Amino acid sequence: MQAGILASASIIVRIIGLLYRAPLTAVIGDEGNGYYGFAYNIYTIILMISSYSVPSALSKIMAQKLAQGQYRNAQRVFHAALVYNMAVGVFFGLIMFFGASWLVPPNSVSVLRVFAPTIFLFGILGAFRGYYQAQGTMVQTSVSQILEQIANAVVSIGAAALLIHLVADQDATTKARYGAMGSALGTGSGVLIALLFMGWTYYLNRPYYLRKVASDRTEYEESFSHVMRETILVITPFILSSFILNLTTALNQTVYSKIMIGARNYDEAIISTLYGIFSNKAVVITNIPISIATAFSAAIIPGIASAHAQGKREDTRRRALDAKRMTLLIAIPSAGGLIALARPITMLLFPQPASLPMASRLLAMLAVTVVFYSISTVTNAVLQSIGRMSLPLVSASAALAVQTIVLVVLIRYTKLSVYALVIVSILYSILIFLLNEFFLHRYLRVQDDVINMYVKPIAAALIMGSMAFSVYHLCAWILQKIGMKREYFINLVAVIPALIVAVLVYFFILIRSGALTEGEILQLPKGQGMVRILRRLRWI
Repeated sequence: MQAGILASASIIVRIIGLLYRAPLTAVIGDEGNGYYGFAYNIYTIILMISSYSVPSALSKIMAQKLAQGQYRNAQRVFHAALVYNMAVGVFFGLIMFFGASWLVPPNSVSVLRVFAPTIFLFGILGAFRGYYQAQGTMVQTSVSQILEQIANAVVSIGAAALLIHLVADQDATTKARYGAMGSALGTGSGVLIALLFMGWTYYLNRPYYLRKVASDRTEYEESFSHVMRETILVITPFILSSFILNLTTALNQTVYSKIMIGARNYDEAIISTLYGIFSNKAVVITNIPISIATAFSAAIIPGIASAHAQGKREDTRRRALDAKRMTLLIAIPSAGGLIALARPITMLLFPQPASLPMASRLLAMLAVTVVFYSISTVTNAVLQSIGRMSLPLVSASAALAVQTIVLVVLIRYTKLSVYALVIVSILYSILIFLLNEFFLHRYLRVQDDVINMYVKPIAAALIMGSMAFSVYHLCAWILQKIGMKREYFINLVAVIPALIVAVLVYFFILIRSGALTEGEILQLPKGQGMVRILRRLRWI
């Protein structure tokens, strides 16, 4: 249920993110998107090093202590995480601001500096989110994410338009750079709004949590220094694994830009534009279904950590399998839909005609990573929850080393250009998936039901994709015949029935084939209502 709440919020957040990307791209252009993408990727890496993984790590430590009735010690863990995040946030924020010229190309330096204060704010926000996740509720985190994205969308577009207006008499590159700075300002504003909301909810609920602390009868009371040391020891592997997992984006960006601009003498504006199409169009769309897996991983950590701390090995294994299975049931059709409807979906969200062909090709190629990244995100969380926190780091490091070598060779000695980034993204996601599956089988003895987890969903997704593709083109043909002229509106009207048919066909096949049972549907949010509808339709 909690995973469903967080996954629903993640979908809403991603949809808002996609909806505002189109007008934002119209304001700052593909060149501005490129400058923003270079800065945002470095910001993401520094965020990973500083505080991004704190909610997951904090929820793991607190959940274990809460399961043992150690409310006072759990509260001290929260305080230690706050202190840690604030100190680390100041340190890395200063590095980002003063070291920007070393981290990104010249036109992205000012954009990265705008991101710097957000590092500090996000650290505090992460501690509050981890606190609530440990309590077994994802509502506060979900609402804060939605508020964060709404504020981000509004301020990004408004600030970008305002800053571009201030330099209206300057050249196109200057306007693109100022627009990217406005977009970065929106990111920080969103984090600030989310932090204010989380602080307010904590203030309202603080008396309840303090009563639980007062009822703690645990004899052993840990010192603050001991709690801080334990917190750092658990947070560090989470941070390192997340850092390596996301280092690939910044590393690939750096390798791509350095070789293409420095060694092969391509123009910076052209390379930034190509990278903007890749990172802020194709990658942004594939991140929507992957965000569901991220939500599942955040939601399952407290439960698996608690079961593991109590020695309930079979319960731990069952929870892990449930999370994997539900993730695959969503990730596999998402990948199939993105492949079948790559151009319609890209046109719907990013209708710029000049970059549409390339963006849709990149999306279709990247779609396969949705499956591998989604399941790897969940298996990372499972391994960390059972105390094998270094194993995701091993998987990510090995995959990163291999893909970097391949990337350098492809960019330096072929004409693939931005398509080389797609190839190594696929390779990287597959390697992490395989290594994590090996570790999970070895240390938790998880046995996948290959038929129901992989074969049936893939078969259903293939049929679904074919039907969606056919329905889309049939609707587009009919609309053209009845006189509709504008390509964007033809696409908009045709893609809606195609998506509806895709969802219905996929779940009909899953249910009728037994890959999704009535009992599993009942475990979902609003599961009883869904079962009633399916019975009326005679699907079950």
